[in-house]
Amino acid sequence: MKKKNGGKYAAISVLSVALFIFVWWLVSSGLGLTTESTLPGPDVVLKTFIKKLSDPAPDGGTMFQHIGSSLRVAMSGYLMGVVIGTPLGILMAWYKKVDLFARPLFDLLRPVPGIAWIPLMIIMFGIGMTSKVVTVFLAAFVPCVLNSYTGIRQTKDVHLWVGQTFGASNWQMLTRIAVPTSLPLVMTGVRVALGASWTTIVAAELLASTKGLGFMIQQARGIYRPDVIIAGMIAIGAIGALLTWVLTIIEHKVVKGVKA
Repeated sequence: MKKKNGGKYAAISVLSVALFIFVWWLVSSGLGLTTESTLPGPDVVLKTFIKKLSDPAPDGGTMFQHIGSSLRVAMSGYLMGVVIGTPLGILMAWYKKVDLFARPLFDLLRPVPGIAWIPLMIIMFGIGMTSKVVTVFLAAFVPCVLNSYTGIRQTKDVHLWVGQTFGASNWQMLTRIAVPTSLPLVMTGVRVALGASWTTIVAAELLASTKGLGFMIQQARGIYRPDVIIAGMIAIGAIGALLTWVLTIIEHKVVKGVKA
């Protein structure tokens, strides 16, 4: 039954994408309501996308080179955010003194979106890799701290009482009870941080960069090449969806393994 429903849902998803592409083609290439200089059709964009895979024109880099640059920076900042933010959120939730020390600074950083850090990072570090990595780190750091903190805080008291009854130490209750039960929320924070990281790196490259998907789109805008812009947008969406899919698989395995 589940397989049948899964196939039905997949068919609906494919149909929605096909319908969107058809309407796009109809408005642009089909009926000619737009020109290639304003909204090129999907056939034109597809040709541009394939050509851009190996052709560095008009921005000096192939699609693969721009994707590699964006992924390298985004993953560097993202992993830093996860590695630092997740343990910090856990410690803040478990130890009162850590919470009192770190919470005021975190409450100041939390409302500031990652994109808002870009101008300051450019002034401090220039338009190189460092400024973008730090910006992505800040974007990923906040959801990791917030979700891991919330996950630990939602640990049921009855579970902790059972641990105390069996003589578990404070550290054992944290590592064997609180952390495993908080994993669903922790992994949600990791997934949200991934989306924030990918969005932030593209925005940073739009403002100041010498390579990357955002840079490619910005250069195409300057020379009125909407086909390259849309090809870049498709690459951004496809890679973002792929990264989320991979992380969702990892999340299911991690959470399922802990429950087992």
